[in-house]
Amino acid sequence: MFKIIAIIVLVLIAGVVIVAAMQPDTFRVQRSIDIKASPEAIFPYLNDFEKAMAWSPYEKKDPAMKRSFNGVTGGKGAVYEFEGNKEAGAGRIEILESVPYEKVTLQLDMFKPMKGSNTVEYLLNPKGDVTEVTWAMHGHAPFISKVVCLFFNMDKMVGGDFEKGLADLKSLVEAGAGS
Repeated sequence: MFKIIAIIVLVLIAGVVIVAAMQPDTFRVQRSIDIKASPEAIFPYLNDFEKAMAWSPYEKKDPAMKRSFNGVTGGKGAVYEFEGNKEAGAGRIEILESVPYEKVTLQLDMFKPMKGSNTVEYLLNPKGDVTEVTWAMHGHAPFISKVVCLFFNMDKMVGGDFEKGLADLKSLVEAGAGS
């Protein structure tokens, strides 16, 4: 009986390993929202870490989070480091590219709860009297991430946070706080 159980367990483990190995080597999570405001009104909330704290869903996960900046809070080269509870995690974000009223590209390095390094982008696309704001994250998917993603849907988990953050950004900007 023990041999049968051991064989079944080994077959299941082998199956998980094989299916995980067949998953893509990269991932992308992306959400968009239309905000009734100009890119000029929205851009400061994407390009400045202090302003982003007003709408970021990750700030709400741990209001007591430890935060630090490298002297500047916005624009290319600005760095934001944080250490929070298990929901917020710990990491470092640096603005790599800042194209006024069009795009902000960030490097996100997470240290806890899992180590990872990804690229985050905020894109602004004016469409008449609204601006489409896209929040995307993409990066390399190491093998352990592939295994985890077989059991937890990263797109739903992270995508839900992106949706909440974009909705809060929309409310903030449309209420006139961005004027």
